[in-house]
Amino acid sequence: MEKDVPYIVFESTIARFERTVRRLIIVLLVVIAMLFISNALWVYEWTAYDYKDVTIDSQDGGNANYIGANGNISNGESGSKNSDKKKE
Repeated sequence: MEKDVPYIVFESTIARFERTVRRLIIVLLVVIAMLFISNALWVYEWTAYDYKDVTIDSQDGGNANYIGANGNISNGESGSKNSDKKKE
């Protein structure tokens, strides 16, 4: 035999589920917003670096080695790369 559930109990259960669903939707929207903000901050930080020639006073005539934006290592001389030089 099935027992009938009073309508007030059914109503309170449905109201509780609606509150839970509303809270979960709010949490989902907050998580999506935080993910978007986090990714935007990372992109901003990674693109904020400025790769330029660096010249300092040193023993090799004032030129300093640096790694450019494309990953090539240069010794500061115009148009030359360490990979282009041949050891003799």
